[in-house]
Amino acid sequence: MSMIDKTKQEQIHKALWSACDTFRGAVDPSEYKNYILVFLFLKYISDVWQEHYNEYKKQNLPEERIQAKMSRERFILPTGTSFYDLFEKRNDESIGEEINKALDKIEDANKPKLDGVFRNIDFNSESNLGKTKDRQRRLKNIFEDFNKPELDFSPSKISEDVIGESYIYLISNFASSSGKKAGEFFTPRSISTLLAKLANPQEGARICDPACGSGSLLITAANEIGSNNYSLFGQESTGATYSLARMNMFLHGIDSARIEWCDTLNNPQLIEQDKLMQFDIVVANPPFSLDKWGEESAKGDRFNRFHRGVPPKSKGDFAFISHMIETAKRGSGRVAVIVPHGVLFRGSSEGKIRELLIKENLLDAVVGLPPQLFQSTGIPVAILVFDRSRELGGKNQDRKDVVFIDASKDFETGKNQNKLRDEDVVKIIETYRNRKAIDKYSHIASIEEIEQNDYNLNIPRYVKNFDEEESIDLKATIAEVKQLEKELSEVSKEMDGFLNELGYGK
Repeated sequence: MSMIDKTKQEQIHKALWSACDTFRGAVDPSEYKNYILVFLFLKYISDVWQEHYNEYKKQNLPEERIQAKMSRERFILPTGTSFYDLFEKRNDESIGEEINKALDKIEDANKPKLDGVFRNIDFNSESNLGKTKDRQRRLKNIFEDFNKPELDFSPSKISEDVIGESYIYLISNFASSSGKKAGEFFTPRSISTLLAKLANPQEGARICDPACGSGSLLITAANEIGSNNYSLFGQESTGATYSLARMNMFLHGIDSARIEWCDTLNNPQLIEQDKLMQFDIVVANPPFSLDKWGEESAKGDRFNRFHRGVPPKSKGDFAFISHMIETAKRGSGRVAVIVPHGVLFRGSSEGKIRELLIKENLLDAVVGLPPQLFQSTGIPVAILVFDRSRELGGKNQDRKDVVFIDASKDFETGKNQNKLRDEDVVKIIETYRNRKAIDKYSHIASIEEIEQNDYNLNIPRYVKNFDEEESIDLKATIAEVKQLEKELSEVSKEMDGFLNELGYGK
């Protein structure tokens, strides 16, 4: 990104965050993020459309030819639906309804790309935006905020990278303001970067996130490749978040990404020829210990994803892990997933699944992270890396060990949230890729060692990150105690003498 783009990026960020003032204190950030992000998308496609239209006008082309050319634009804007058309109606009491109608028309005109993207976001919602006058005032303010010169998204003014970065900036800030609800749609960038580097996607990779939220983890994984030679797939169960993921892809120029809206565990949608699609890379930050995840129907799963065992009803962690492993390509696919520490040691059905995964030689690494990295929870988490190239016939079939890394003490302390620094991420990745043991930081455990620990993966069993106490010389200690007792006896006799002299004797 050029210095000019960086300067514009800062100006855009400031203007966008200022636009949010319209809602602060009146609407929860987890709700108003949807309205702001849709406005950003609408403004972007309107500015692109308007600039291209003006360029054709300057060429003195007949209107008929201009319209023919405009019909081949990346996104079609029917008459009356652009940001600027709606801006002229900003004083109307029915502006919320007008926005909804415009978005419906835009969806209809761009069905292959935008079908369903706006259906979960209602600009005429009284419960979210207030009664008519309050709603009209708020929407009018948003129109005027987005009409500022700093938010001119014409292609001649700023690059697509700046737009994509602005979207990520907003999602990140909304996550910071949303507390526990943030986990539903955003993984902090430093953790996404670490997860993507551990997954290590290569040219031509098919990458999937089965709990994709707003899609930022998918985009981070794609950025690891360094070219456009990849394909992205995701599934998200929350309608409004699914919409954010679709827009996120478009604003990053990834129009071919396939994002599905449905519950991954109970109704996977990424299917080919009635079988689960297979991917080179599967990454996810799924909901922690999801209750009522679908245990009651798991035994009859038509894809046989839970053949190692059915996780407990109140903890869906291994349900996501099982799904991810079954969608990773046999003999080559890689999985990187964020989990709560309970996954490493809980027993019962979870213990059995964990044991089988280790016996199948699929587990490649366990990485422990610091506490308070997420807005949604303060607990420390871990990353599990599974590698299907360790299976019989895979290129790493002879690898029979697991890298344990305790990175729990390396982080930057924040006021409400801790953060992995760049150097922390580099240290983890170098340790993992070199598979090296570092005192109090990492350990390379054989499968036999893990078996001796009853397949318990609790990191302190393998990485001793505390200072051992000095061994005690028992004889010397006894001699020291006797000497102290002798000295105490002498002092006591001396004190008795002083007391007798003063007339306070017994």
